[in-house]
Amino acid sequence: ILRKILIAYYSHSANTKRLAKLISNKVNGELFKIEAENAYPVNYNEVVERAKKEIKEGYNPDLKIQVKNIEQYDTIFIGTPNWWNSIAPPVVTFLKSIDFDEKKVIPFCTHGGGGFGSIEAQMKKLCKNATVLEGFAAYGGTSNELQLEEWLKKVD
Repeated sequence: ILRKILIAYYSHSANTKRLAKLISNKVNGELFKIEAENAYPVNYNEVVERAKKEIKEGYNPDLKIQVKNIEQYDTIFIGTPNWWNSIAPPVVTFLKSIDFDEKKVIPFCTHGGGGFGSIEAQMKKLCKNATVLEGFAAYGGTSNELQLEEWLKKVD
């Protein structure tokens, strides 16, 4: 059976995008950029305010596009920045729109010191019927390629 791998990610400052591309190159997966219809401001303080409010209110922004033919993928890496211990709201919207029956979900995140926070637990809750594997957390824009490769071997 040919496995199809999707790497879906949301990235505001390019850190998560960089990690998604690294993973994609190593596992030969297709990249899918999760984008909010109403893009987040570039200004850091404005992003902080909007994202904090959305997370607190449980708001899920509409997305620009959805993945076509999600059923063709059996493994889905899901990347998000750690925003206040949480999954970025556009990623929550994405997760709520998918049927994860018989899919393997592999979370990854970038953070400024908070590690995974409650992201793995949230993913397990949102990805009903999926097998959620151990995730990978990278600090900022750095990623230790050796650690990344060891993690990928573990979750393969």
